[in-house]
Amino acid sequence: MQDFFPNDRMAYPLYEVIAEAKLPAIFHTGQTGVGAGTRGGGGIRLKYSHPMLLDDVAVDFPDMPIILAHPSFPWQDEALSIATHKPQVYIDLSGWSPKYFPPLLVQYANTLLKDKVLFGSDYPVLSPERWIEEFDKLSIKPEVRQLIMKTNAAKLLQL
Repeated sequence: MQDFFPNDRMAYPLYEVIAEAKLPAIFHTGQTGVGAGTRGGGGIRLKYSHPMLLDDVAVDFPDMPIILAHPSFPWQDEALSIATHKPQVYIDLSGWSPKYFPPLLVQYANTLLKDKVLFGSDYPVLSPERWIEEFDKLSIKPEVRQLIMKTNAAKLLQL
């Protein structure tokens, strides 16, 4: 979780280094369980995790792969929009129980974003076993499951 707006120009020198090294940058998006239910949310400000802030970064660094970590709740539609609009933007599914994935996320994962969705459990918050068990219950096409669970990350990370 970043404690700054990701499109703040003060971070651009770091992004320049990441882009030059041809590495992906990962950003926390959406609500977090960390601090949830605690006084003041544990000091965590959700405003920094709105995925739309990363649209600026994607425009300014078109060759730097960007991973929107987590399904971006409650801004799922914005994350899907950015990932379909910007070719270098990916969504990882970690940090959120698959049983709570909205139908639109499953639909996009099966179709328009099938090559841009990545597995992630967010261990130790969610064990990989629990995440995979819940993911297996979703109506994800078999050929797309392989993409999400391995192929997309291997391609992105050039493994």
